Amino acid sequence: MNLPTEPLCISDSNYVIHQHWMSRAVELARAAGDAGEVPVGAVIVDGAGQLIAEAQNRRERDCDPTAHAEVLALRAAGKVLQDWHLNQCTLYVTLEPCPMCAGAIVQARLGLLVYGADDPKTGTIRTVANLPDSAPSCHRLQVLGGIMESVCREQLLAWFEARRQN
Repeated sequence: MNLPTEPLCISDSNYVIHQHWMSRAVELARAAGDAGEVPVGAVIVDGAGQLIAEAQNRRERDCDPTAHAEVLALRAAGKVLQDWHLNQCTLYVTLEPCPMCAGAIVQARLGLLVYGADDPKTGTIRTVANLPDSAPSCHRLQVLGGIMESVCREQLLAWFEARRQN
């Protein structure tokens, strides 16, 4: 049985780095929303802090139920590194991953997941369920949630509100 991971401590300098990459993910999410997709963006940086992959939701445009930003970014990062082991990488995503994405993240052996807003409906990192710390998880994922949380949450809420009005 996996034990829950210890909460990460974050220094001011690390916060600035996390905020920088989350800002890029927010830009990608905005582009997704403008294209009619649920506004979620994802960015992956390698162990040296270099951008290696980025993606936005593309389910509607690609007619693909698996085309979530996280899955697309993981696929792109694997191709860049020529390896499916992403243990030296950090994934930044604007919304807490769903069960499918959480499973893909665990399978990729990701080094660190940084997300913005909790997802009270399908969040499977910490909110609704905790896949990374559960018995079937084969990897102890480090997680940092809440980076630019209000920006990420407001972006999603505004997008869904606009959709309801139409």
